[in-house]
Amino acid sequence: MSDFLRGLRQGSENGRYVVWDHNRFDGMPSLVVFDPGWWRSRNRLTGEAAGRGAAYFLAGSDSRSWVLRHNRRGGVLARLNHDRFLWTGAQRARSLVETRLLAEMRAEGLPVPAPVAALAHRQGAFYRGDVITECIEKAEPLADRLMQHKLQPAKWRELGQVIANFHQRGIDHADLNARNVLIDDQSLFYLIDFDKARRRRPGDWCLSNLSRLKRSLDKFVEQDATFSFSHREWTDLQRGYGTGASSASADSA
Repeated sequence: MSDFLRGLRQGSENGRYVVWDHNRFDGMPSLVVFDPGWWRSRNRLTGEAAGRGAAYFLAGSDSRSWVLRHNRRGGVLARLNHDRFLWTGAQRARSLVETRLLAEMRAEGLPVPAPVAALAHRQGAFYRGDVITECIEKAEPLADRLMQHKLQPAKWRELGQVIANFHQRGIDHADLNARNVLIDDQSLFYLIDFDKARRRRPGDWCLSNLSRLKRSLDKFVEQDATFSFSHREWTDLQRGYGTGASSASADSA
């Protein structure tokens, strides 16, 4: 078992179901750890990112930067119920599932954030969830990078290979978009926000992931004509994806 999986602990108390990295906490984290106001009151809330998937940037207890996200609903249902989910057991709670999956992916060497802690707070038939991960230092969303700079063809092919690597391991990212792909100051790619992600046998969902990413990139082009993306860049990404998928198939043969 890898260090990433060995480091995870889980516990429950009074409707709180928590998974955490025991190297960062002495025991099960309390509810306040998942409250942005608690961090703000201690001057350790260092930034916020707006939107449905709002993120809070924290000065973590291990001298590293952390990111706190509250599980939220999208679509029409969000108008009536923006953050409550039906409780069907701790093994299915979205926040806890995501954190366990992150630990597995880190163990496999995939470029994802390190898990810190997750909470599923049950109240009757429903629960609310939160996830804390380690921040990818000196990284920005692909969407922000493309607002300012072009990526070279080789980098688009590399991104395609990265996505293919996730798919070959059966990782279905439920919301692969230009903001959930990060690129750091060394031009290395990472995928983030694995809420509702799951492992599946490779199939048509792989193309659905790619189509979702392309729709996201196309939308940015519609909003800003200077956004550095076109059919040429997408062709390069597809070439890299094909190369990555072929290499993985050859390795498993």
